[in-house]
Amino acid sequence: MTGQAPEQGGEVRRYRFEPAAGEEARPRLDHFLAERAPTLTRSQIKRLIDDGLVAVDEVAATKPGRKLSPGEQVVVRLPPPAPVVAEPQAMDLVVLYEDEHIIVVDKPAGLVVHPAPGHPDRTLVNALLHHCHDLSGIGGALRPGIVHRLDRDTSGVMVATKSDPAHVALARTFAAHAIEREYVAFVAPPPARAQGTHDTLHGRHPVHRKKFSARVTRGKRAVTHWRVEVRYGAVAARVRCRLETGRTHQIRVHMADLGAPLIADSMYGRRPRGGVLAPLVDALGRHALHAAVLGFAHPITAAALRFESPLPADLQALAEALAALPGADRGKPG
Repeated sequence: MTGQAPEQGGEVRRYRFEPAAGEEARPRLDHFLAERAPTLTRSQIKRLIDDGLVAVDEVAATKPGRKLSPGEQVVVRLPPPAPVVAEPQAMDLVVLYEDEHIIVVDKPAGLVVHPAPGHPDRTLVNALLHHCHDLSGIGGALRPGIVHRLDRDTSGVMVATKSDPAHVALARTFAAHAIEREYVAFVAPPPARAQGTHDTLHGRHPVHRKKFSARVTRGKRAVTHWRVEVRYGAVAARVRCRLETGRTHQIRVHMADLGAPLIADSMYGRRPRGGVLAPLVDALGRHALHAAVLGFAHPITAAALRFESPLPADLQALAEALAALPGADRGKPG
């Protein structure tokens, strides 16, 4: 491979560009990879290109904006994962509540919850270890104090435990689904109905193993109660989702299953090909989902706790842009 760093372990992925009807004839390389390899972030794709680990027809790509032609094959060589250890790191944290047993934070979008291959540091766990000096050890060396997670690009309220008794009790509370969890999602197009309950099985996608699916024959039960809060004409909607269960990617899977995927969700939706949504997706840069409410009984005192997080600036800007679109109804309730 011309200009290619030597292959030393790691995963090799190959993607051939064969445009389907209605798809862009000559997409940018980075946009193509963002759609075909949704587990890679834009920054990871750029870094792989900069490091000479992406080639088109055996020639190393040097620019993320390189235009692809039909029939070209893109080869991505992922470096082998490095071992990760969670270390304290000074990072900004928005703390909503803290005592000797738990800490509740408002997680920003783009922050990974715990170290993992590809994200060895600068995670929420690293920040919590620095802030708290210690967390419950039950979650393990890489996930201390973690009893639930939010996706990297999901913002909003999260709780972590600082003592082992709190971890055990709160984990049981989550397992029993005795948690109040509400999310705000921006979807496009709007759901056909104003509200509903989606009750499905939930499991790994049979083909794409990094994805989850409601269309499985075996899996765990997943229940999402949803209602349209604001309808932006026929373009999009703001939807309030209340979780009865908390499966991985549950809201993302359920909204896509309803024909109303989250805006900018490259894994479960499709990137808009032009039109009014395309610039909004580019400006947002992450799926439009926010954990707005988290309520639970304190794991030690049993006191009722409830925390709310307002929409972050990027989703507020999205809401304002949607309301201003030609043909939108300026946000009439669904």
